[in-house]
Amino acid sequence: MTANETIHPTATATEIDASCKLPLLALLVGASVWLVIGSVMAMIAAIKFHAPDFLGACPLLTYGRVAAAANDALVYGFCLPASLAVIIWVFARLSQTVYALPLVPVVAAHIWHLGVFVGIVSILLGNSTGFAWLEFPRGGSILILVAFVLIAIPTAATFGFRRDRTLYPSHWFLLAALLWFPWSYASANIFLVAMPVRGVAQGVIDIWFGNNLLFVWFSLVGLGVAFYFLPKLTGRPLYSYFYAQYVFWTLVLFGTWCGIPAGSPFPAWIPALSNLAGWLLIVPVLGVLVMTVKTLGGAPVTTSSAETLPYFKVGLVAFIVSGIALHLVAHNEQLARITEFTWFGQAQVQLQIFGFLGMILFGALYYILPRALGFDFLFPKFTRAHFWFNLLGSVGLVIPLAIAGYAQGSHAYNLDAALPALRFSSMGLLLILVGNLFFAVNLLAMFLSWKITLVKSIFSAVTSPLTAVEVKS
Repeated sequence: MTANETIHPTATATEIDASCKLPLLALLVGASVWLVIGSVMAMIAAIKFHAPDFLGACPLLTYGRVAAAANDALVYGFCLPASLAVIIWVFARLSQTVYALPLVPVVAAHIWHLGVFVGIVSILLGNSTGFAWLEFPRGGSILILVAFVLIAIPTAATFGFRRDRTLYPSHWFLLAALLWFPWSYASANIFLVAMPVRGVAQGVIDIWFGNNLLFVWFSLVGLGVAFYFLPKLTGRPLYSYFYAQYVFWTLVLFGTWCGIPAGSPFPAWIPALSNLAGWLLIVPVLGVLVMTVKTLGGAPVTTSSAETLPYFKVGLVAFIVSGIALHLVAHNEQLARITEFTWFGQAQVQLQIFGFLGMILFGALYYILPRALGFDFLFPKFTRAHFWFNLLGSVGLVIPLAIAGYAQGSHAYNLDAALPALRFSSMGLLLILVGNLFFAVNLLAMFLSWKITLVKSIFSAVTSPLTAVEVKS
């Protein structure tokens, strides 16, 4: 028996889930609150764009402030901490050992949510940095970076203590995600906020970070989680280890260069290189398509997978659609000229947030939380309702935004041409908001139930009479 096996023996699934319980709750309770807040602010921003007088008397809720605050609340308040919670559980399960240093992520989660609070309040007060997806001032961004590192360290330690030394596809994607975010986030903040560069480089760095966050990092997490759960839910092995390697390497090679519009005011070689990377992005997208079809094709639907598997199916379809859209824009210069700097870009962003990563995370959390806490959701029907509201809402949001972007670009960037579709997209956001409320209520009710049970057990232990053995001792 090795030293590692002696210190970290193989644990049962129940023991592993119990070790992840506190980190999961610390991250997810706050994340569910930010999810609702971000959805409400996104709804306000959508209405204000085509009805500027809505809440016009409140200077904190001008469109520029509330739109940025909504995006950051959804990405930094929900997507990232929820992703970290799922990564913690997946790594512990794959390692077949209890999670290392579980109290560190609990402390880090409070630091994280404090950083998000500082950042959101600063944006609403007009103290944004002005850089897209980096609007948080130094105080908020430092708290977020420190919290991420504090969570990544024990998660990597759990990976190091794994009993099975085999590396699975989920390991590659999720380990890369643990390294990718602090590197890209710290680099962008250093060159844009702490020691800002000047001139054209600012725009390039900002677009580079936004693409690395919303496409590369989201893809690493979403695909890594999906590749873990698909075999578990279908009872079939993930199709082709080689395909998974191919998707991983082509994603990190081509995905990092995308996102710079052809008409950007940068040296011509920069958008040309970005355009080439977008064209080559079809390679990992087709790889994911083949893996998804081959793994899911003919798989039986069981009772345990009926509620969660649809989330993964929709999430993977959204990833494929998003990747194909990026490829088409890069491949068709005329289409790129029409859609750049329009609402078409926002359609792709919202597809990544709500359609891809959001769906993947919800499916994972609906599977993980009952096992971590030891009891089912108090409102099981909310799970299915949440799926349909988010699915219909995502379709009702993304398609109108894409139509609005095309109409805007086709009419010489005249926003009046996009207003009918933008008004319709507000209905999609409303459906998403209702669905997110279902999730938040379900999670918070489960958390309160666990708290009440914990308090009762402590009270019972304190007030119970002493046994004869305890009296003699």
